[in-house]
Amino acid sequence: MAEQTSSSIVVDAPATDVMGVIADFAAYPQWAKGVTVAEVRETYDDSDTAARGRARRVFFALDVSPIKDEYTLAYEWEGDRQVTWTLVEGKMLKSLDGAYVLRETSPTSTEVTYRLSLDVSIPLIGMLKRKGEKILIDTALKGLKKRVESGA
Repeated sequence: MAEQTSSSIVVDAPATDVMGVIADFAAYPQWAKGVTVAEVRETYDDSDTAARGRARRVFFALDVSPIKDEYTLAYEWEGDRQVTWTLVEGKMLKSLDGAYVLRETSPTSTEVTYRLSLDVSIPLIGMLKRKGEKILIDTALKGLKKRVESGA
């Protein structure tokens, strides 16, 4: 990932619970701000133990100013430690690379780091792009923390 923005948050739950919420794409419209559709299009089979049954490709519809787009991401999983994604196709987005990295700090607490790098088809000054990434990351981390800690 080139020129990325990252931020971290501590969630009061074990990594398996956190990754369970991250992997539950159908529920994203309920907690991930701006996501109106999240539809798994392809999953890993049981032969891949690190990603068994998890999403390989996911279609999203996003409406969060200034970005309104429909796009598909490809995911790679490392158990409950990390998930990374890259853009397969999008309308407004030219690239979207990201990761959630989980590190248990205790049996009931997990530090979640979200890394993101995006590029859009409309010209943006680098500083504005980084600010947009930071807002997206912070909003996503707060939504994830709330969702996991609510037990949903």
